[in-house]
Amino acid sequence: MRTQIDFLLGNEAVSVSGIAPELTVLEWLRGRGRVGTKEGCAEGDCGACTVVVAEPNGTGLRYRAYSSCIQPMVTLDGRQLLTVEDLAEPGPNGTLMLHPVQQAMVEHHGSQCGFCTPGFIMSMFALVHQKWAHQPMMRSEGGQNRQAINEALAGNLCRCTGYAPIVRASRKALMAEGPDRFERDEPLTLERLNALPHRESLRVSNGKRQMLVPRDLDELLDLLSHYPDAVPVAGATDVGLWLTKDLKRFETLIYVGDVAELREIVTGPEFIDIGAAATYSDALPVLTERFPHMRTMLSRLGGLQVRNAGTIGGNIANGSPIGDMPPPLIALRARLVLSSKDGSREIDLEDFFIEYGKQDLEPGECVHKVRIPLPGEDLQFRTYKLSKRFDQDISSVLGAYALRLDGDEVADIRIAYGGMAGVPARAKAAEAALIGARWSEEAVDEACKAMAGDFKPLSDWRASAEYRMRAAQNLLWRFYFETTGQTDGEHR
Repeated sequence: MRTQIDFLLGNEAVSVSGIAPELTVLEWLRGRGRVGTKEGCAEGDCGACTVVVAEPNGTGLRYRAYSSCIQPMVTLDGRQLLTVEDLAEPGPNGTLMLHPVQQAMVEHHGSQCGFCTPGFIMSMFALVHQKWAHQPMMRSEGGQNRQAINEALAGNLCRCTGYAPIVRASRKALMAEGPDRFERDEPLTLERLNALPHRESLRVSNGKRQMLVPRDLDELLDLLSHYPDAVPVAGATDVGLWLTKDLKRFETLIYVGDVAELREIVTGPEFIDIGAAATYSDALPVLTERFPHMRTMLSRLGGLQVRNAGTIGGNIANGSPIGDMPPPLIALRARLVLSSKDGSREIDLEDFFIEYGKQDLEPGECVHKVRIPLPGEDLQFRTYKLSKRFDQDISSVLGAYALRLDGDEVADIRIAYGGMAGVPARAKAAEAALIGARWSEEAVDEACKAMAGDFKPLSDWRASAEYRMRAAQNLLWRFYFETTGQTDGEHR
């Protein structure tokens, strides 16, 4: 195994070795004197630490914004790291020429105290480098432009400006004509990235602790067999907080984000297979094409920086009762493929969650992929998320519903919730009250009564038990009204 991380910092080739495996990109940058990247929350919520990472994507580069405060250094291997210091370029007579994104922020007064500004700049920079951002409709003043801006900036918080100047600056930056120097230099950057020795597996250690980076599934399964107590890390959107907030230290971490087989997304005639290390941003186009009503929930699952790093497999393997992905996947009859050196097995996703903090995962075994059956045209599917804030917040309750009717009779229905029990779970009594009944207000009323026997939710600072039960019942009513075209129905 190689023992050094090789990447580009701007245009500078850098090799890093002998570091603590839990060292974050933010800590490394500030220790190196690149202090434009700020620490605000150290948990991936505020966006002050946003950086952009570019990596080869076919014949070009893909630029994505990340929260450097929870991003382990190993995630940079073979990639280019860009910070706010990289954007301006030398001008005449020793001056600096601001990048169009920076110039737009100046012209539209998008900065006040300035603490959050570098993070906003980098999120805006990533936005203008998304391929879809350069389509004419995205460079217009229309609503789709505003939607893209809102999603790109939802992971960045500002206490001074009220956001309007920053949105105006983003619009101006999106309308800039012609490529910037990063696009012009892309062939050279690709050549330099391809010259880095990043295809071999990697071991980063400071002596007592180590992080291992396998490149393929066989190597990962060998490592898991040899280190059964190792902690897998994918997007680090959860594990990163264990390290930065709880100050936990693990003898062995295994970064699975570069395992080729775990990043695959394959659509077959009957299933969508999503590898455990595929990020939300990678999976979103495929999922929303087949399940359009999943779009709103997915766009609210953390900020864009979190979705660029976080993985569906990690959300499942973590086993949180308020993870957003399991309920809709359970409603859709998803299954898990679990793999180890001894082979693979396939189970229903709902059976993976045994009880709070306990999943059906044997030592040496990993979540390989989630398998989602393709829906027929008769499937009516919805998922709804309730949280204190609309953007970038943990769910109080999340409900998912998949319905098939035979005429006006319920042939099949699956109802799954997060936040209602110690694990994501189905409302089986409510389902039983509906199957075979006419899809009507009377049947939904009976199902809501039966739901009281399905769950005994807890009260915490996000919601009371009473709120959770009423909300779960009302979300079922919402599903009924939407699927029957009654948008003004009155809840019983």
